Amino acid sequence: MEDEGPLPALTPTQLEVMDVVWEHGEVTVADVWKALSSRRVVARNTVLTLLTRLEERGWLVRDESGHAHRYRAAAPRAATQTTLIDRLLETAFGGSVEGLVVALLHDRGISKEEAARLRALIDQAERQRRKRP
Repeated sequence: MEDEGPLPALTPTQLEVMDVVWEHGEVTVADVWKALSSRRVVARNTVLTLLTRLEERGWLVRDESGHAHRYRAAAPRAATQTTLIDRLLETAFGGSVEGLVVALLHDRGISKEEAARLRALIDQAERQRRKRP
């Protein structure tokens, strides 16, 4: 896919479908239907519609060469997560990383292991920032 700017926002259901695609790399309608059906009742035609719309919006690429159409993500999960976080950070927290982290920790808390990993990531980010001109 050529870079035509940011992809349109995903609904929660579309993001759930994209998670299945990212997890498997390449999927058929049946693959996605099985994954979603294990969580709730969903019609196969609904899954086909979701995949078609995601393709139309630029999120998926369809391969029609085989018996069943296969879909793969047009954008990697990590890039999409970064975009989603950036949008959330700007719209809900006015760009404040601290505000986001405080909101995440407020009700959930973290384990000692998670706290240690976060401290290590913060230390690493600070070291990288100091190296930049």
